Amino acid sequence: MKAVTSFSASEIYSLFTTVTYFVLELVLFAIFFIIYLLTLVGNLLIVVTVAWDQCLHTPMYFLLGNLSFLDICHSSVTAPKMLLDSVFRQKIISFGGCVAQFFFLHICASAEIFLLTVMAYDRCVAICYPLQYATLVNLKTCAWLVGALWIGGIIHSLVQTFLTIRLPFCGPNVIDSFFCDIPPVMKLACTDTYFTEVLMISNSGVISLLCFLALVSSYAVIFLSLRKQTAEGRRKAFSTCAAHLLVVVLFLGPCIFIYTRPTSSFSTEKMAAVFYTMVTPFLNPVIYTLRNKEVKNSMRKLWCRRKVFFIKKGAELVNCPFPAK
Repeated sequence: MKAVTSFSASEIYSLFTTVTYFVLELVLFAIFFIIYLLTLVGNLLIVVTVAWDQCLHTPMYFLLGNLSFLDICHSSVTAPKMLLDSVFRQKIISFGGCVAQFFFLHICASAEIFLLTVMAYDRCVAICYPLQYATLVNLKTCAWLVGALWIGGIIHSLVQTFLTIRLPFCGPNVIDSFFCDIPPVMKLACTDTYFTEVLMISNSGVISLLCFLALVSSYAVIFLSLRKQTAEGRRKAFSTCAAHLLVVVLFLGPCIFIYTRPTSSFSTEKMAAVFYTMVTPFLNPVIYTLRNKEVKNSMRKLWCRRKVFFIKKGAELVNCPFPAK
């Protein structure tokens, strides 16, 4: 006769909480994986489309392609490690790996802020000074600006990283976040970090303030010039500016929340960090692509181009509204 094993209330609770935790880990893995996969596909499609179609070889789409490339880099810095941590219970990262993660994270984040500012300037010139647009903004100028924003992002990240790694870390070693970022890492320093935090906030604050003033100035000029535009011109201007403003708010909002408030252990910081590193790069191609007829038409032409390889030479290309290049 088999013995009947009895379980205490605490053991039963522990059993169910363990199973629940395991299920939640799988749910998080599935959500992160789908978002990351769609982010890669959507942004990579925009990069390939802009590079392939000569009709999109203009400053506006050049900047849009660079934004998609930055979104790929931005999400790829954190998403793969987050996916692995969602599967494996033992979540470990080396000190060097942690430093590398927040170093590249800050390069991408600061470069994207600079790029969004450049995109605002591009829209300002296109709407307010259309006759001088080809002179003031061209592909060569945009290439120089993109190179400058990458250099600016690297310099900013070097400053932030140097101020962090010079701190002593003697335990504990558990980061209260889904990935390595400077605010949660600084909480583990076994010394007073007030002066370092002031330096970091000053460094980030100057960059944020300059970009914010540039953004506000660009849109102030745009809104003042709309009085001289026709109804159709105002509609197109509002459509273009709305997409850009939405991307700016989605990206800068969580960044401001994380880096300008006192350090704390609130879980909202974790959600904000995940939002601007995974959700925002996923939404950017949706915001821009679904509202842009030229990009959608170029994607259709690219799809038709792919179909040519499966059709014999001389055969009629059916179901293709655009001629293949």
